[in-house]
Amino acid sequence: MNAAVLLDPARLDRPDTDIRLEPFPFMIAHGQLPDEARNEIERDFPRYASAGFFPYDPSDCGPTVNTLVQNLTTPEFASAVGRRLGIDNLGQYPTLVTLCRSLNKRHGTIHTDSKSKVATALLYLNTQWPDTSEGCLRFLAKIDDIDDVLAPELTPLYGEFAVFKRCDNSFHGHLPFEGERRVIQVAWLTSEEEKLRKTKRGKFARVFKKMFGSLDRKLGADRDRNAAHRD
Repeated sequence: MNAAVLLDPARLDRPDTDIRLEPFPFMIAHGQLPDEARNEIERDFPRYASAGFFPYDPSDCGPTVNTLVQNLTTPEFASAVGRRLGIDNLGQYPTLVTLCRSLNKRHGTIHTDSKSKVATALLYLNTQWPDTSEGCLRFLAKIDDIDDVLAPELTPLYGEFAVFKRCDNSFHGHLPFEGERRVIQVAWLTSEEEKLRKTKRGKFARVFKKMFGSLDRKLGADRDRNAAHRD
């Protein structure tokens, strides 16, 4: 696979890309990865033993996923995203990359993201998805209503991409879902200090979940569909 075409910012200009600036800036873009890379990315995606998002470690991944992360975190790609969302010089901010292979039902409650994030991007990689809305990303008008959607929900299939500017009303989440939901998340952060803090916290969470995975699975398993937290 030619790294130059693995992730091409020009694909963000597909006619079916949905860009909204109100009530907060977000973009939903389809078909952002070439079909011919599908098997390689699936092969090279990390096989975490626990559910949730974990800090990116190149040693966890194969070469195609490492190349994809490199493409996602270039200043050029950040600038392409920032131009479409009205964020000046997004590439100046440090990036935190986290990856997720599977989720528990407690994940996905409605939230805005923390104030330490300038913007967040999500690149989905599942090769198939059940006929359900569970686990599908929703951008929302309210923090307490998972059904008050601003745009059609995004099924987390291979090559689907979403990005948004973090605001006090950048509500998003999904219905409870348990199972494989592969995604690479890139967050542009306000400082290197925040990157270090979040990375340390993520590494601790990985160890904790490895030791107490069954407990983690039980936590919030019966959560309300409109459950929320502020960041």
